[in-house]
Formats: sequence, structure tokens, C-alpha cells
Amino acid sequence: TGYGKFHYMVLALCGWAVSSDAIEVLSVSFMLPSATCELHMSSSDKGWLNAIIFVGMMIGGYFWGSLADRHGRRAVLLGSLTVNGLGGLASSVSQVFWLFLLMRFISGVGVGGSIPVIFSYFTEFQVKERRGTMISVLATFWMFGNIIAAGLAWIVIPQDIGYTSNESFMYGSWRIFIALCTIPSLTSAAIFLIMPESPKFLLTVGRDREAVKVLEKVYDVNNPQSPPYSVKSLILSSDQPYVTHSTKSPHSNTCCGSVAASAEQLATSSKELFHYPLLRSTLIMIIVNFSLSFGYYGLWMWFPELFNRVEKYGGSPCDIHPISDNTTNSSSNSDCEKPDNWIYFSGFLTALSNLPGNLLTIFLMDRVGRKLLLVTSFLASGVSVFLIPVVHNKTENLIISCLFGAVSTIGWNAIDVLQAELFPTNVRSTAFGIQSGVSRIAAICGNVIFGELVDIHCAIPMILVSALLVFGGLCAIKLPNTTRADIH
Repeated sequence: TGYGKFHYMVLALCGWAVSSDAIEVLSVSFMLPSATCELHMSSSDKGWLNAIIFVGMMIGGYFWGSLADRHGRRAVLLGSLTVNGLGGLASSVSQVFWLFLLMRFISGVGVGGSIPVIFSYFTEFQVKERRGTMISVLATFWMFGNIIAAGLAWIVIPQDIGYTSNESFMYGSWRIFIALCTIPSLTSAAIFLIMPESPKFLLTVGRDREAVKVLEKVYDVNNPQSPPYSVKSLILSSDQPYVTHSTKSPHSNTCCGSVAASAEQLATSSKELFHYPLLRSTLIMIIVNFSLSFGYYGLWMWFPELFNRVEKYGGSPCDIHPISDNTTNSSSNSDCEKPDNWIYFSGFLTALSNLPGNLLTIFLMDRVGRKLLLVTSFLASGVSVFLIPVVHNKTENLIISCLFGAVSTIGWNAIDVLQAELFPTNVRSTAFGIQSGVSRIAAICGNVIFGELVDIHCAIPMILVSALLVFGGLCAIKLPNTTRADIH
């Protein structure tokens, strides 16, 4: 088919979808300082609010991923992105904490499905010579989503805008911000309506003619002035031992039969991941994903809150401050004060710090390899987190936070590439789903533990995060090298 306009269209669409997931995940962290008083949140409540979207992502990632291996990537992306957007939109009008929490959970179910399937869909359109670089480019769109969320928060939340009806219905600037954050996911879902299914998936499940038609469309877009597409049929190469064609049971067209078939597919794919020759890679990736997700989300989701404390009280974010009582659902008077603009400016700069790390991975991913970048990123991230409790002012705190943002994104990009390359096509989305589920468990643990310990002394969760990142980096040394290797 050549490589050209169509592939860049796929990159733009999948990148916009990845950005929408990042925006939805990170948006809550930016509204915490403003919503604390209105939703009557303690530090423990904030920890659960940060964590609840990952609960939804954990559930959504596993089951959406399995459905994608059975029914295709495109249909699942349509459904998951729509659920993501509608859940986020509903949360913006939720007036009580428990309902807001529920809507964020529903949004998380959608995010959990779109993240793994987007990378599977994108990977299966790539040639192996460009695969590592292009997946790295796709992964950078998470950074753009982070920057968009931080920029929107900086522009919208400090403004005195919104609507209030006798305090029975409040729709302030932070709620407007949450609503605006749903636009990328809903527009991504709409665009996927006109996109084709992955030809790699179609070929794997025995839909050879449909795969040829998709490739013909790709060829026509990439080569508008060339002769007609000459390939008439495709066969699977004999060196792909993992590929299995899907079969339908006589009752697969019924509702119960479809659910049972999907559950059977899920069990079969999961079982294959935990047997030779995939067992070692699966277990190491579980450790790596848990370590980075616990460390990254356990800290990143709390950055705006930590910036808020440093701005109000000075010194280190781990100094003892007169913060709200963690055992109640009430907030102190200081929590009800309007957050300073510095908080959102700091959040924007921290998000922007992802840029050098992303550029570095694009340049080095196929040159030095995925594993070296992953190990280096983990060790550097662990050291930077260890330094946060010893800073003396808000400037030092911002510098260390930006350092963490720059080096940790390298690890995320390396993981995205490795997860796409380590597992065969027939279990790739399920593998993504399982790894994403592990990441969500880690993110839940990280946020809940941070919420419980931050008011005791935030150096405790910081040291825990630092130790886990170093441990994950050492385990990653045992991963195989997939640079320029064929994917099955």
C-alpha cells in the first residue's frame, strides 16, 4: 500500500483519541482545588475521586480489550469513546459528591476501553521499519492531552463565570472546564464512524476479502496517481504460530450466546498470555506497569493540590500545614478560598515538561532500543521523586516536578511500544487490557494511599513511589529486545 497520507490520517485520529483519554483522566486533578469546598471533600475523598476513574478503566480495559479481539477494533473504539465523553459530560452537572464520583467511574469505563484498543488499531497499520517511531509519536499525544487539560484549566477555572440558582444548582468555572474536556472523546468517536477496520485483525479472523478491500482503500489514498491495486488475496505466513481463526458457535448470534462466546474468548486469550512462551514477558510487564502507574498517577494526580499547599503556606509540600481534617467531609476555610493562578500556571508548565522526553523517545526509540530507555527512565524518575520532600520553596518544587514529568514520559512511551510488540495479534488487545487493568489497580492504590498518608507526612508516599520506580526499572532489564522485530 505504500506509506503516506492514509497513515498520517490514522495517526491524527488515534492521536486525538489518545489526547481525549489523557484529558479525561487528568482533568479531575486540576479541578480539585476549586471543587474542594463545593463538594465538601476531605483529603481521603480527593484520593478516591482521583482513583475512581482508574477503577472504571480497570474494568473497561479488560472487557473492552477482549471484545476488540473478537468483534474488531473499530466498533469497540466507537463505543468506548462515546461512553467516555457522555460520562464526563454528566459529571459536570452532578451536584453532590457521590453522583460526581459515579459519573467519573462511568467515564473511566470508556477510557479503559479506548486506550488499549487505540494502540492495537494503530500498530496493525504500521510497517515494522517505522513501527517503533510511529508508536512513540502516537504516545506523545498523551502529552498533548495533558497540555490541553492544563491549559484549559489555567484559562477557564480562575475565571468568575458560570451559573448559580439559590445554591441548589451550581455550574461554576470548574464545571465548565469538565464539560469542555469531553469534546475530544466525542469528536473522536464521530470520526471513527468513517474509518475502516484493522486489516491485520480481519486477516487474523479469516475475513480475507475484507482485509484486501481495506488495503485497497489505503493504497488508493496513499497513491492517488498510481495504477489500480493489484493484490487480490492474502494468506497468513506459516511462521505465525500464535494466530488462530475465530469460530462461531451455533448460538453466537443470540444475546446470551454472544456474551458466553466473548467470555470464552477472554478466558482463552488470557490463558495463552500466562503460558510459555508469553509468560515471562507478561509477568515482567505486569511488574513494570504496576510500578510506573503507582508512582506516576499516585503523584501526578496530586500535583495541583501540592502546588496549592506550597502556594498557600510556602516551603516544601511535605511541611506540616493547617489543612482540612481528613476524618470528616468538611473543608477548612482555606480550602474554600479561590485558588491562586500560580497553581494552574505550575500545572501547565509541568504538563509542558513532557515535551522534551517525548521528542527524545521519537529520536532514540529505534536507535538505542525500547528497553534501555525504559530502564533509564524508571531510575531517573525514582531519584526525582525522592528529591520533592526536601525542596524549600515553590520554584524548587516546580523544577523537580517538571524534571519528573520529563523523564517519566520516556518510560510511558517505551512501555507503549513494548506492549504493542511483545504480544501476537490474536491476544494483543487482551494483553493491553490486562496490562491496563494492572495499571489501574496501581493507580487506584497510589491515589488512595497518597490521600490517606499525605496529611500524616507526604514524605512517606514519596519514598514509597521512589522505591517502586527503581524496582520496576531493575525488573525491566529482563525484557526481550523487540527493536525491528516482526510482530505476529
